[in-house]
Amino acid sequence: MKNNKPEKVTIFDVAREAQVSKSTVSLVLTQSDKVSDKSKERVLKAIETLGYVYNRDAAALRSKRSNLVAVVINDLTNPYSAQLAVGLEKHIYALGMVPMLVNTGESFARQQQVVNTLKEYNVAAFVMCPAPGTDREWVDNLINSGFPVINIMREIPYSSAPTILPDNQKGTHLATSHLLEQGITDIAFLGGIADISDYHERIAGFNSALKLKGITDQKRIIEAPTNRQGGREAFNTLFTQAPNTKAIVCFSDVIAYGAIEAMRQHNLIPGKDVKVVGFDDLADSCLMQPALSSVRIDANDIGKRTCQTLGEILNKAQPAVRTLVDVSVQIRESSL
Repeated sequence: MKNNKPEKVTIFDVAREAQVSKSTVSLVLTQSDKVSDKSKERVLKAIETLGYVYNRDAAALRSKRSNLVAVVINDLTNPYSAQLAVGLEKHIYALGMVPMLVNTGESFARQQQVVNTLKEYNVAAFVMCPAPGTDREWVDNLINSGFPVINIMREIPYSSAPTILPDNQKGTHLATSHLLEQGITDIAFLGGIADISDYHERIAGFNSALKLKGITDQKRIIEAPTNRQGGREAFNTLFTQAPNTKAIVCFSDVIAYGAIEAMRQHNLIPGKDVKVVGFDDLADSCLMQPALSSVRIDANDIGKRTCQTLGEILNKAQPAVRTLVDVSVQIRESSL
């Protein structure tokens, strides 16, 4: 009985149709810059004519590398994490690669699970905002197994992974100085948890601004999960402990949103009775009532710097160990 199933189009068929060598077709398929525009055009036309489908999975097995970049985000329910993911996607696509986005929900166990799964896809690299509990040994073992790692937003001290960070300490230093320059000394810091690096950096900036003004007595620092409820609870705790507080610097805008809601429950007017500065400068912050002052981190710049580092790694160059991205304070009604 005759088999009427059409034969699969191969790379040799494409080469014959385009009148080029098989190696030229391979260079076009792998997006190499070592092929002329004319030859590339002929190959692409032949692919379209024949309906050839490039088997990237098989190619990845042969090359031990796919064109997938695993983007491992710690908490996609956080609005800034979503902004960051969009910034990363744009620049990863510009490298001719494809992002694969996963969420760990701030769980190290979940992070281990998704990374082990993604390793089976031979991803080209991991771009990761590490979950709490991630240590140097875990990161270095992943790198030593053949997978490049770039850490973003949070630093794992002494690991081999290059790290892209906003200048957290500068941000809270500037935010706190802005409040101190108005003569306010009853000031507190709300939010964040102690087992992540950005918390300690932001606390350091808060403390350095106080020290510069000669304020050395113990100030209120209240830890809280980085969500609205955390902001509400942190402010309620602060109001119980120090009801005369006149200003707060918040770990994030989301913390500030929750704190502002709690202020109103205590019949306090945000921006008048208690001045507020957030961190991240989310798109909604300028639309708040009052509009929220905040430390601005450019998510697009984080994405750009991350992909510059990724490009260096893939080209076997040695990237910077630590890259700080500048920040600025956007002053609005909540702190004037």
